[in-house]
Amino acid sequence: MDFPPELFLEYIKPDADRADFIQNFLMERGVKSHRTLIDGKSHILVQFDSRFYNPQFKIKTVIAHYDRAPGSPGANDNSAADWMIMNWAVTLQQMRTFHNVRIIFTDGEELGWNIGVIEQGAFGLASVFRRLGMTDDDIFVFDSCGRGDVPVLAKTVLPPRVSKKFQADFSDLYERTQDILRRSCPGKWVTLPVPYSDNASFLACGIPAVALTMLPSDEATRYAKDLVSDSSLVDAVMNREATKLERMRNPGTDDYYRSKMPLTWRLFHSESDGPGTLTPDSFRIMANILRTLAEMRTPNF
Repeated sequence: MDFPPELFLEYIKPDADRADFIQNFLMERGVKSHRTLIDGKSHILVQFDSRFYNPQFKIKTVIAHYDRAPGSPGANDNSAADWMIMNWAVTLQQMRTFHNVRIIFTDGEELGWNIGVIEQGAFGLASVFRRLGMTDDDIFVFDSCGRGDVPVLAKTVLPPRVSKKFQADFSDLYERTQDILRRSCPGKWVTLPVPYSDNASFLACGIPAVALTMLPSDEATRYAKDLVSDSSLVDAVMNREATKLERMRNPGTDDYYRSKMPLTWRLFHSESDGPGTLTPDSFRIMANILRTLAEMRTPNF
């Protein structure tokens, strides 16, 4: 089989209508979906029949953004995860038992990268979740999962004034996610600081969410070592105010921090994020993670 698949290459063409592509891909394979417009951003919600849900267990909401930076193919950021989850949705539709999975392809993730979380399309979505009282889902964000052989669970530092319940709920979700990784790729996964994705919007709205990505093992190893030797690197990765102004004022500082980040991340938002950077191992590992996620049952109490 060709890698990446020919149809995937259609998805990353410069003129592709990515929202239409996702919905048509799903429809042609018997999976329903609909778009919802929130704050000018068009999100795609996959619709599974009620028979796939058991109220005794938690809903698992899986999120991947389908927008991409202007001028970039976005092969890894975030087309690879989109592609894997599109195909997973087809598999879920064919299951004979319940899976309790909700899938949302979000719009506008890239807007918040250098401006602020409230500009993200997912912020409006998370606000709706909050308003409707949908705060008990297990929320998993998949971003840039098409390159490398090491799953990375994003480390998250919670704000100091969050409630004890939020801390406990987040810790439980984080531990359950680690259990998914232990079961699906034993001995080969890590937790590291990762740039915020749509998880930032849910966290900002007081809803626990975790983010997963992938890195090549050599990049993950070097990055982990650099984090130890330079404590300011975390602030740069998370685009925190501690380094943001300095980087804006001093291009040399920005170049330094970029050189310390994994090559995979340096390809983002550029023409270099093309299909040639993707690796088959990532797709196989992600398939294991998604399969394990579908099988997970967490009592709803």
